[in-house]
Amino acid sequence: MDRRQLTDPRALRAYAHPFRLTLIGLLRREGAMTATRAAELTGESVAGCSYHLRMLAKYGLAEQTGEGQGREKPWRATAPSTSWPGYTADPEVQEAATALSLAVVERYFTEATHWLENRYTEPPDWQEAAPLGDATIFVTAAELKELGEKVWDLLQPYARRTDSPELRLAAARRVSYVHFGHPAREFGTPARDDAEELHP
Repeated sequence: MDRRQLTDPRALRAYAHPFRLTLIGLLRREGAMTATRAAELTGESVAGCSYHLRMLAKYGLAEQTGEGQGREKPWRATAPSTSWPGYTADPEVQEAATALSLAVVERYFTEATHWLENRYTEPPDWQEAAPLGDATIFVTAAELKELGEKVWDLLQPYARRTDSPELRLAAARRVSYVHFGHPAREFGTPARDDAEELHP
């Protein structure tokens, strides 16, 4: 399955719903499941899960497997990951893509907060292994894009274990690895060599 690219603002807005992000994550992580099973795992009603699964299917993000009947028909994700424009000249797409990005970042924050609040219940080696930090770097836009691609390439040998359990070591656990880079806000005097020329 290939990555699903979203460019339709309606699809972007539909996907930005927090519970639909949860459902897609479940389908990708656990495999095909019925609305009943999704309800058991999330605490949402079966009717609610059915509705949101249908909305995901409407925009090509989920589909039925063709097995079962009624609400006992299993659903699956149509792609292992989703992408959307980082830049677009279309203001409607830009607004919808921004809303989706914000929803995803909020989800990252919620998951990271849960980990930090509960990390001391984990084994010491996992507490030490989980990274937390940042770095300030000076790069061009092209270099930042290249850096992201290199990080993505480094992750691929581990990402392949998702669909190939035989590649996983006995001690391996599912890990959420988030990397995010953006131009930093500048406070006070710009840290540029030509600052005096720009601001006499």
